[in-house]
Amino acid sequence: MTTIEIIQIVLFFGLGIALTPPVGRFMYKVYTGEKTFLHPIFHPIEKVIYRLTGIDPNEEMTWLKYFWAVLMFATVGFVVDMAIFMTQQWLPLNPQKLPNCSWHLAFMQAWSFTCNADWQSYAGETTMSYFSQIFAIMVHQFLSGASGLAVLVAVGRALKRASVKSIGNFWADLTRGMLYFVMPLCVLWTIPLAWQGVPQTFKPYQTAQLMEPYTTQVQATDAKGNNVTTNIQLVLQAPKLDAKGQPVMTNGVAAMVDVPQVDAKGAPIMTNVPVMVDAKVETQPIPLGGVACFEAIKQLFTNGGGWYNVNSAHPFENPTPLTNFLELLAIIVVPMAQVYMFGLLVGNKKHAWTLFSVMLALFFLSFAGAWYFESQPNPVTGNALANMEGKEQRIGVMNSVLWGTSCTAIDNGSVNSMHDSYMPLAGMMPLWNILVGEMLFGGIGCGMYCMLFHVIITVFIAGLMIGRTPEYLGKKLDAWVATWAVIGVLIPNAACLLPTALAVEIPQGLSSMANNGPHGLTEVLYCFGEAANNNGSAFAGLNANTPFYNIGAGIVIWIGRFIPIISILAIVGRLASKKTVEASSGTLPTHGWTFGLTLAGVICIVAALTFFPALCLGPIVEHGLMLAGRMF
Repeated sequence: MTTIEIIQIVLFFGLGIALTPPVGRFMYKVYTGEKTFLHPIFHPIEKVIYRLTGIDPNEEMTWLKYFWAVLMFATVGFVVDMAIFMTQQWLPLNPQKLPNCSWHLAFMQAWSFTCNADWQSYAGETTMSYFSQIFAIMVHQFLSGASGLAVLVAVGRALKRASVKSIGNFWADLTRGMLYFVMPLCVLWTIPLAWQGVPQTFKPYQTAQLMEPYTTQVQATDAKGNNVTTNIQLVLQAPKLDAKGQPVMTNGVAAMVDVPQVDAKGAPIMTNVPVMVDAKVETQPIPLGGVACFEAIKQLFTNGGGWYNVNSAHPFENPTPLTNFLELLAIIVVPMAQVYMFGLLVGNKKHAWTLFSVMLALFFLSFAGAWYFESQPNPVTGNALANMEGKEQRIGVMNSVLWGTSCTAIDNGSVNSMHDSYMPLAGMMPLWNILVGEMLFGGIGCGMYCMLFHVIITVFIAGLMIGRTPEYLGKKLDAWVATWAVIGVLIPNAACLLPTALAVEIPQGLSSMANNGPHGLTEVLYCFGEAANNNGSAFAGLNANTPFYNIGAGIVIWIGRFIPIISILAIVGRLASKKTVEASSGTLPTHGWTFGLTLAGVICIVAALTFFPALCLGPIVEHGLMLAGRMF
């Protein structure tokens, strides 16, 4: 631990906490229709939008109508995105002539970006055109974040109301969030990123001359540019046998020989293989694009999809120490501020600060644990330190681990190191942040309303323990509320575990795993865990661009997005219709250390009961085997 690392940690958490009240207060003003300094600019535009779309911002919606608006808006976005991905080679802004995406990749990516998951099964610079990156991906990074915030605002608004059936207007909440908050903040963050060297251009990829050319093998082509192949007899390896028909052993290992393959008639079985030739490589393409604005929206509104394959480990997405810090800070600013905004919406800032403290404590503990384990010697690699596999030298261990735990606690999904290369228990910390429900501040909107499921469960349990009808923010909780809270927690958890179990049982799942044993299980569990909780970060080591994983992850992403939304809206719709009851001496306070510790305990116990067996089979047992010198 160095002095500069301590300073960075203090600045990171300190600035995040310091920005929480002013940003949260501004968000509250935007969503409640109060005037801000941006009103002279955007209020006329807002009125034009309502006029053109026929929206009456004063028309209220029931909770079910609000949900259908959210679902239909995302479904239209899914259809548009899938069409763009499957036709991009014929669309403009494709200077590299990149081909269309496969249908299963388009299916998964369309749901991924419309649901704020931003999981990627592809390398951005070699798969997606500028048009796809901007008009399919980046547009929905704005819209999906604004949609999540709109749902949270509706939740806070409903909890404040009494004896009504309406919770607001989705279209008005979406429009105000986009105009007054989402877009201006992204412009503000784009400027320093572009200043620091993050590309912001639509020029074609540039070609650079290598200072040290090298020779490699490439497939030969004919005069027309077609790949050249040749037919050869198929040969398989088999154990070498001695005169007695016994395998020939060398140092305990069976010697192998090539066996030409023939069919039932004795004819050679032929196979087509490429003809390879030496080629001298003297140039390298430099991928460009509108990266700076893409990076701003990606970080600020918990998206995480990278313009480049290695995401924020790429020197164009993250070129300097300042960009690394600004992008890290961008991960936490809005998720932290949304908790304060929620407190203002429900009229109970003490309750909001209690939730904030629980989130922050669990977040920091996950970072501290990951940093500790990643700083320990690895006996498999001769106890060499520092553990730099999968990390950028310019970023180092601490900044890699801080990013890894931040992007999973906050539901961001971006990475500046490969979690697959972490020590087993260090890699378990980002995975744990995902599995607890992505609510340690969590995603935009969804992190806060997913936390409310556990708040309601905590209040319900505590109320039953003291023999009183559970109350939350002046509303009595009933079986309807408790049932939907449990649905909001357990259905996404099941959507994570069931596909994981299927994947490790069938060839379509096993064939994509780069590692065997517990590490391979962790890769698969991380994949479906992030999909079920709309995270988007990758453990790496798993080839997810296959029909099985693309379709499976796409379905799980849909479940993880909309089951919590319908659950929380059903809860607050019920509570908004109830009368407010005055607090009494027997009412459980929802602020203070007692409630905070109880809530933290419920969160950890629910997650442990659900996922502890899987974690034991994955990173926990891998840690023990690593200490014994085993690797996978």
